[in-house]
Amino acid sequence: MKILHMTLKKKWFDLIKAGEKKVEYREIKPYWKKRLFDENGEGIKYDFIIFRNGYSKDAPKMTVEFKGVRVGPEYYEIDLGKVSI
Repeated sequence: MKILHMTLKKKWFDLIKAGEKKVEYREIKPYWKKRLFDENGEGIKYDFIIFRNGYSKDAPKMTVEFKGVRVGPEYYEIDLGKVSI
C-alpha cells in the first residue's frame, strides 16, 4: 500500500473532512514534482493520503482516498476520494 503524507492548515483540513473540498492544490515546484510524478513524468499511483492538521505529535489526522494527480496551469491538482477519520 502506497501512502502520501501531507500537512494542512485547519481551514483546508476541515473542508476536506466535511467532504466539501475534493481537490488539493500544491505549487509546481521540484519538491512536489518528486513526490507526485516518476522519472517518466507519469503520476505516481498512491492508495491513500494521510492529512495532518499541523506538526504536533498529537495533531489530528485523516485518511483520504487518492484518485489521481494532474498538472494545472499554476498548481498540481490532486483529486480526493472517500474520507476516513
